[in-house]
Amino acid sequence: MSDDLGTRDRAMVNAFQGGFPVVERPFEPAAAALRERGVDISAAELLECIRTLDETGVLTRFGALINAEEIGGTATLVAMHAPEARFDEVVEAVNAHDEVAHNYEREHPHLNVWFVVSVADPSRVDEVLAAIEDETGQETYNMPKRREFRVEAKFLVNGPIPDGDVDLSDIGPDVAPTDRQSLTPAERDLVLEIQDGLPLAATPYRDVAEAVGADVEWVVETIQRFDAEGKVRRVGVVPNHYALGYTENGMTVWDVPDGKLDEVGPDVASLEFVTHCYHRPRHEGVWPYNFFAMTHGRSEAESRRRIEQVRERMASHWDVGEDDWDSLFSTQILKKTGIRLDERAEANTASTQ
Repeated sequence: MSDDLGTRDRAMVNAFQGGFPVVERPFEPAAAALRERGVDISAAELLECIRTLDETGVLTRFGALINAEEIGGTATLVAMHAPEARFDEVVEAVNAHDEVAHNYEREHPHLNVWFVVSVADPSRVDEVLAAIEDETGQETYNMPKRREFRVEAKFLVNGPIPDGDVDLSDIGPDVAPTDRQSLTPAERDLVLEIQDGLPLAATPYRDVAEAVGADVEWVVETIQRFDAEGKVRRVGVVPNHYALGYTENGMTVWDVPDGKLDEVGPDVASLEFVTHCYHRPRHEGVWPYNFFAMTHGRSEAESRRRIEQVRERMASHWDVGEDDWDSLFSTQILKKTGIRLDERAEANTASTQ
């Protein structure tokens, strides 16, 4: 599908995977920024471009990417073995749990099913995993995130603005971050309204304000503050990376010496093609790896080159042996509903009483 994109489409995809303006009419300054970079486009044309790419599946949505961890509750990565003869049965049982948001089959001789459990109450993780084990007869291996080094999934295409370096996040109200962890009822309503994206309209923030019964000034100030506080990772377009040709999804895993994590993590995270980078626990006798780095490529050859670059970066810090790492490519999407924030936001909303 990426081969069918025009010059304007490519410029928009590259420019606005983050750093979109948070003002009542954001397409005006966004289009002006493209014109400054040699792309002749009006605000109305930019809006239509985004709307068309959203409708055709090149984008998954446009808007604020919520950082679910900062909203409340928790999410954790879990691996398990599904025997070949019972694969569909096991996967069906796992996917039947509403708490399971994503589920992938990955290439591994034992741990071939990888899913994310999202709950409002962190203590419920063990309850969900116990139920899955009881229903499937298979052991689960919980791998919660212990440290996040990077989450920045940008997928660039050939064309204008190839470095994707347009950042208009400063075009918005001046705000002061708070250290408040809980949400107000109004903030909860806003999070739930925008979690699936902003309206594709000339005044998206005003449309959101009308939907939640608030002033548009409050909406833009709150979204801008959420961005500063980390509750929003970024505002912009979210591409469907498969539609852009990034079909090779490689999860590389490493047995990094514990004393090297502080230096290895930031260094590997600095590689522009690494989209997710975490420290997670090992499981003795089953899973020796404590470091995860996700890469994406537009071909198997490109993906292999990128994994080799990660290995080279690792080798600059410690002596990496053949048994110290692995790469698990996804072979099938088993479930992908996204992390729903309704229960998590509600549980983290302060009472007005």
